[in-house]
Amino acid sequence: MNYKGVIFDLDGTILDSMSSWIDVDKIFLSENGIEHIPRDVDDMVKKLTFEESAEYFIKRFNLNLSKKQVINRIEEIIAYKYANEIQLKPYVLEFLDELDSKNIPYCIATATYFSLAKSALERLDIFSRFEFVLTCTDVGKNKTFPDIYTNSAEKMNTKIEETLVFEDALHCIITAKNSGFYTIGVYDESSKNDWQKINEISDLSISSFENLKRILEI
Repeated sequence: MNYKGVIFDLDGTILDSMSSWIDVDKIFLSENGIEHIPRDVDDMVKKLTFEESAEYFIKRFNLNLSKKQVINRIEEIIAYKYANEIQLKPYVLEFLDELDSKNIPYCIATATYFSLAKSALERLDIFSRFEFVLTCTDVGKNKTFPDIYTNSAEKMNTKIEETLVFEDALHCIITAKNSGFYTIGVYDESSKNDWQKINEISDLSISSFENLKRILEI
């Protein structure tokens, strides 16, 4: 296929980090007296920006905290994992090497805070390889809106139909697909219940980045 740019989601797509986020939500809510977390919380929060998640926690659990206090505490809990523990998914580096060999630009489009993304990517020695990291906070909308994808393509100077979007979450894949991007669904344990739908909706779905060069014929 003829494509000119690649947009990567971060968590659950190229970073093996979603289990860390589930742990963080549990820790934060437990600190605030919420021991039994409703099952729908994780599905709801993963669709939201940091700011929206903070508002959701405050309203849902009637927390006597400001949005800034919630954001700061969650970032404080998770920061150590990004700085020290979270790893790339297998074969991501090999695929980046293939993109570099073809001079195909690639970027990150994430709901995660820039400081966290930068911390992990710098530790993994790949931050400088990306054209840029764009966050939902930067664009002011979550990934149920296409802005983060269209803005990323614009910044890379690539046409939507010539740009790949790698995502692990169903709602993100739907947004990118409906916006005209070629979508690649990436398997992650956190989205396993949606895997059948991801397979149906994505232009391509993969269980790992292994052999992706051959599949995409780059």
